[in-house]
Amino acid sequence: MTDSEIEITAGLVHDLLREQHPDLAGLAIREVAGGWGNQMWRLGDDLAVRMPRTEGAPDLLRNECRWLPVLAPRLPLPVPGPVRIGEPSARFPKPWTVMTWVPGEPLDHTSISRGDHAAGTLAGFLKALHVEAPEDAPVSGDRGDHPKKCTDGFDHFFDAVVPDDLADAVRAVWDDAVAAPEWEGPPLWVHGDLHPANVVVSDGTLSGVIDFGDMFAGDPAWDLAAAWVILPAGAASPFFDAYAQADEGTIRRARGLAALKSLFLMLMGRNGDRGLPGGKPAWGPAGRAALDRVLRDGLT
Repeated sequence: MTDSEIEITAGLVHDLLREQHPDLAGLAIREVAGGWGNQMWRLGDDLAVRMPRTEGAPDLLRNECRWLPVLAPRLPLPVPGPVRIGEPSARFPKPWTVMTWVPGEPLDHTSISRGDHAAGTLAGFLKALHVEAPEDAPVSGDRGDHPKKCTDGFDHFFDAVVPDDLADAVRAVWDDAVAAPEWEGPPLWVHGDLHPANVVVSDGTLSGVIDFGDMFAGDPAWDLAAAWVILPAGAASPFFDAYAQADEGTIRRARGLAALKSLFLMLMGRNGDRGLPGGKPAWGPAGRAALDRVLRDGLT
């Protein structure tokens, strides 16, 4: 999961800045907890340094640097924007980036109290994002498929963490998604990784979306799962009313994918509780709450 051969420290970040972007080297550097493929450091008040620590992370950073400047101008919420690109060097043999900082608290460490407002905000954001992607847009190697092609992953998460008393209900949601029709529209821009750690909250509602490295062209159902994974109880219905462009099949796929993502969050939370590499203790409660919403707030 991580490249343990390179220790990424504040000193290393400062040295890289001094060597390649000396005008930024005088800004305060402080580590930001969390992250998956990248270790992040706050740089001054308005910037962040993202340092890849997994094998695939450099390609994801390149995706962000290539496409976020294209997408950001039409998006109604703040998103990170590339400011500088760090080149591989003897000190750190991978590319790295300086991005704009998106203010707010990650949702896996706070909550949304203004559910209807957040539903409308997320719907507006995804309507603006979900437009036809160009032919050279990235495609995903591990997400974006119809749920029927994701059964191995679902079964793994299901067997690992699903509560016994919810097993039949969760399986029914997944089976319904597997039986739903394929996405028949053109490939749309999709964030691809909307979960509580990749959105930020201010004043009880969504205030920004981060980590676009997994963006791809494909089925919007992968983002629409956020109606259950991100929004609080009771907000899925007003979200889809505001989004107003998801047919029944897309909603069915989205709900099944929300169950998949919920189980993944629960597994990462359990791994965090056990001190395993890559585990995120805060993700467990977020995943279980999302799973409860999936089962309680069905729309079809």
